[in-house]
Amino acid sequence: MESAHQALRVLEVINRYSGGVNLTQIARETALPQLVLARAMEQLIRANLATPTGPDAYVAGSALLLAESANGDGRGHLHETLAWVRDAVGAAVYVARYTDGEVSITQYADGPAAPVVEEWVDFRVAAHASAVGKALLTQLDHDDRKDHLARHRLTRFTPHTLTSQQDLFHQLDDRPPNTPLLDLQEYAVGTVCAAVPITAGPKAECVALSIPVPDPSRLKQAARLLQSEAAAVLLALIVAGSTPPTARRPECIILSPTA
Repeated sequence: MESAHQALRVLEVINRYSGGVNLTQIARETALPQLVLARAMEQLIRANLATPTGPDAYVAGSALLLAESANGDGRGHLHETLAWVRDAVGAAVYVARYTDGEVSITQYADGPAAPVVEEWVDFRVAAHASAVGKALLTQLDHDDRKDHLARHRLTRFTPHTLTSQQDLFHQLDDRPPNTPLLDLQEYAVGTVCAAVPITAGPKAECVALSIPVPDPSRLKQAARLLQSEAAAVLLALIVAGSTPPTARRPECIILSPTA
């Protein structure tokens, strides 16, 4: 998520100049190359974290001002970002983190056309079978992974579930860099998911999506979009201050059979 951290550096500079700051000054203070700076500005403007005030001049955007106000709540911007990503990928999206040795869904955005996954098995015991769980486990060191799996056995939930620790570790460690983690009907038959590791603090976190139909082509396209928008989610988490407390639905929440 280097792009998110680059955008954050730009945002820190903009926020220091209440009257606005030009690109030349931003480039000087961040030492970012022109193309990198342009991409960072595009991210910030789209997220309403920066606003153009004239030729190559910018001030803090409405989302940042609201988050920093006395009554502001950066979580509102996070919710808006997740809703935007949900609509972009055409699927329910989630934010999860690894807290106190367990998988925890902290935020989600669903809708009539983007239903969440039914939690038919506690997500905390299904990390090996979900995209969310895999995206969190891949950020842990070997000992912490072993500890987690010692507490939660690799139970088979569907014919597609991995039950070999060695195979699971190979899947986590041998995937190409910057590729999403997948759940191909491993948690629930008929549902596929994808998750992208992100980090907004000391805890392992990820953003994920779930699709209630086993459509490889749709999953591939949605996962690619999720990967491209993960930086926006990370920025929103940073603006929110930290990942909000766990938000669980009475009946279901989405860890997605992949998430």
